[in-house]
Amino acid sequence: MSSSAGSTSANNDKLNYEVKFKDPKEMKRRWEAFTKFGAATATEMTGKNFDKWLKDAGKKANYAETKQIIATVAQDKAKASKRDIQEEIDDICAKLERLEAPVVKNVAKPNTEGGSVYSRLTDHTKYTGAHKERFDAEGKGRGKAGRVDAVENTGYVASYKNKDTYDKSHPNK
Repeated sequence: MSSSAGSTSANNDKLNYEVKFKDPKEMKRRWEAFTKFGAATATEMTGKNFDKWLKDAGKKANYAETKQIIATVAQDKAKASKRDIQEEIDDICAKLERLEAPVVKNVAKPNTEGGSVYSRLTDHTKYTGAHKERFDAEGKGRGKAGRVDAVENTGYVASYKNKDTYDKSHPNK
């Protein structure tokens, strides 16, 4: 994969810089991975994603510095020699080649101490109130019966507790 981005020297000769990767097809795949980081349908690399790629590769650069690097390579540069810029490009290429895909840092990890996460979440002895009704005495989930109060359409008023006791208490009627 070769690219010629150049700057014009004082004598107006076009300077060409070569971007060298060991495996251009593999670098294209990695380029696409970073292009799509944060937006799965993206087709062009944003400055933000390029910054992420540089940071993940160990090249400390913020957005302003990235713009400056691009401007250095793409515009007139009287003080930098072609060799200096080529060394910077080669250094960046070597670092970018080491990365497979974007790295996500500072992600919360589940606490698995004292058994699996599921056993901790289904320990019915730690639940209070309506939540403990979701599990039976052995700690097994009760399914829908633990989540929904079943309505009995018996004709009695809601919350009536003495169903089928009237006839027993009034036998003469």
